[in-house]
Amino acid sequence: MSITNEKLVPGALPASLQLTQDGQLKHFLDIEGLPKSLLTQILDRAEQFVTLPSNTQKKFPLLRGRTVMNLFFENSTRTRITFELAAQRLSADIVNLDIRNSSASKGESLLDTIRNLEAMNCDMFVVRHHHSSAPHFIARHCAPHISVLNAGDGYHAHPTQAMLDMLTIRQHKQSFEGLVVAINGDIRHSRVARSQIHALNTLGVKEVRVIAPGTLMPVGIEEMGVKVFTSMDEGLKDVDVVVMLRLQKERMRGAMLPSEKEYFSMYGLTEKRLKLAKPDAIVMHPGPVNRGVEIDSSVADGPQSVIMQQVTNGIAVRMAVMSMVMGTRAMEQQING
Repeated sequence: MSITNEKLVPGALPASLQLTQDGQLKHFLDIEGLPKSLLTQILDRAEQFVTLPSNTQKKFPLLRGRTVMNLFFENSTRTRITFELAAQRLSADIVNLDIRNSSASKGESLLDTIRNLEAMNCDMFVVRHHHSSAPHFIARHCAPHISVLNAGDGYHAHPTQAMLDMLTIRQHKQSFEGLVVAINGDIRHSRVARSQIHALNTLGVKEVRVIAPGTLMPVGIEEMGVKVFTSMDEGLKDVDVVVMLRLQKERMRGAMLPSEKEYFSMYGLTEKRLKLAKPDAIVMHPGPVNRGVEIDSSVADGPQSVIMQQVTNGIAVRMAVMSMVMGTRAMEQQING
């Protein structure tokens, strides 16, 4: 697919691109640059959806009459389905664009695709794209009434994944202050890790650690405010939260790892290694999980794992963000009323 000649460069976004003039969320493209108060607002709103009594209605008319288009230029299971469920529970109309059978597969530019979709009177684009900053490009060029949500772009960012992770951490640790969080694995190719680092630092954790072999560690990662470890055992000492990442072999070029078996022996999370963390440490993974490569099944399914809770929280966080970008400020009254 052609993106046009405009250069798509990952990096800090001007806050004005994501926020309205009065500081409300217009697009959700990146964590970097957003204030702590806004991230907390997203978490608080998502928590409302999570903590609803079981006898409360599961659907809300917050996006009734609105049309959400899911534009997934990359494969996805959890992210696409949870975005779809979130939109359904907010009573939106949903269109899932089949990229493989769309005009995009015939060479239509991204901009032309967006122009045609705009003509169909939609209100929101949920975009997952292999090019870093493609959602930002769409946000800069789409019609003013349309909001764009980044569902993952290249190596760059995955903001809703980071926020559902932050919600999961807050549910178990109550406060971010004083926490030590270790992010382990393929840091180099992980948009999730980048968004998590920005979110954790903005929310005020004590320390963010990244653990990976040198070939999977980005150059200059220290500038993001993290402490770098190439030893798994050293990096896990006394941490409160352990985040495991998938090896993104589809993004690797050349031999970055000797073998999966050797990688697991040095960087896989086992019950023995988990004991290096604090006794009440939680274990997270954004999925999909490669058992026996990044994490042992006994840990993934063990009592300290909150991986399934992350999936559940994904629906609530995406409901929160969707309702916020559509300006539904009366949500609390509708839920609590």
